[in-house]
Order: sequence, then structure tokens, then C-alpha cells
Amino acid sequence: MSAYPTSIDKPRIVKIEKAEAETPTVKTFTFIDKACSGASPGQFLMVWIPGVDEIPMSLSKAGPNSLSAITVKKVGEASEALYNLRKGDVIGVRGPYGRGFTLASGNLLLVGGGTGMACLMLLAEKLAKSENKVTCIIGAKTRSELLFLERMKRILPKVIAMTDDGSYGLKGLATDAMRQALAKQKFDMVYTCGPETMMFKAFQLAEQYDTPIQASLERIMRCSIGLCGSCMIGEFRVCIDGPVFTSEELRRAKEEFGAFKRDFTGRKTKI
Repeated sequence: MSAYPTSIDKPRIVKIEKAEAETPTVKTFTFIDKACSGASPGQFLMVWIPGVDEIPMSLSKAGPNSLSAITVKKVGEASEALYNLRKGDVIGVRGPYGRGFTLASGNLLLVGGGTGMACLMLLAEKLAKSENKVTCIIGAKTRSELLFLERMKRILPKVIAMTDDGSYGLKGLATDAMRQALAKQKFDMVYTCGPETMMFKAFQLAEQYDTPIQASLERIMRCSIGLCGSCMIGEFRVCIDGPVFTSEELRRAKEEFGAFKRDFTGRKTKI
């Protein structure tokens, strides 16, 4: 018998309990859903915006009392429609889907940028409850776009902020700080999520310093259950083989990782 009253594949209508602005272009929407509250960091939902579309979204909160949350940046028609919703509006959710992060132990490094910080935030909250040593690097173009900086600082002793324009923290890219960290000390695992060009650089650095890495990839997803093939990268279907991939798997997808993605017709396009 299922642990939940409905199958995770059946859309569940939930009410937005809270809508919070995180940056000028990013909002977090909190809702109540029992299935989502049991999700692992890195898993994703298919979120239906009534009358618009259904899109994949990482969970940024999955906690007690069935409170869950997604964090949205308005970048396209569906995400902008979702961004414009308010407290009391309804959305549909199904999932959680996919393979999330595998929790490691020891000296751990999180490297994130943009809304990639959503699933890393949930991961950090899990890791912070253990005796691990956890460092987080957050990158953004400018100070106002640093996502979850204060929330991360509340749970981790070492958080490094990087901005392209130097308006906050250190000037440069998240991977610049990653290079310096790897040169100074040995890490047992690197976790990364953000723009794919950033993650590809993080993967190259991890390989250079012989450090395992887990990266959460993003692709167009329609079915979320491995049938349609719209989310292929190399031999992998991101929706069920990922979205989190290990070093060994990223090596097997190196011809496409960081270089190509597929458009809505399934054709490869350069990233």
C-alpha cells in the first residue's frame, strides 16, 4: 500500500499558503503537501499552472507539518505566470520525482548559483544536522540576486558570497572561490547546482583535484517518468536517471554536458 493517500503521478491541487519575494526576480511559494514533505534534496516536482503549462521545479523546502516550497525565477511564459501568483491561489503538483543527492560525510563543499540554490538549500539543511564540516559558495551577478544568503548563514558556519560585479562579498565567479578552496584543502564531496556552464567548470575543477562531485542538471521535461525522451543527455534521461548525476556519469555524458541541450522539438542546441 502506498505511503500517501494518492499516487505521486496524479496531480494534487494545493493552495499557496505564502508567497515571498527572495530577489527582484525570484519568489518562494509555500504550500502543504504530505508527499512533497518527504522528498529528498535534489528531487523535483512537476508544477501545473492552471491554464498555462506544467513545468519541473526543484523543492526548496520539505519539512515538518507537510510544509513544502518551490522557488521560482520568471524567465519564460510559464515561470512568469507562476511568479505572478499570490497567497490563496492554487497550483497542481505531482511527484516528487527523480534521484536526488546522496548524502556524504566529512568535509563537504556546496557550489551554487541562481535558482540552483533552491535544491542546495534543502540539502544544506539536511547536512547541517550532522557532524559534517560544510562550506557553501553562493554566486550571483550582483548583490540583489544572491539567493538564500542569509538563510544559509543561519545554518552553516562558512558561507562565501561571490558577485560578478563585486557589489557584495568577493568579486568573481563561484568557481573562482571553488578553485581556491580545492587548492587549500581536501573535500570528500562537492555538490553543485546552477547554470550549466558553471556546473561544467565545477566538474572540471573537481576532476583536476580528484574530488567526487554531484551535479543537479536541468533539461526540458514533459512526462517526468522516462517515457518521452525530451530530457536526454547522452545515454541518460534526466527525469529518472537524475536530475542529480555523479562524477562517473558526468564523464559518460561529457560530449553534451556543458555544451548542448535539447529544445522543445528535441533538437540539440548549443548552451
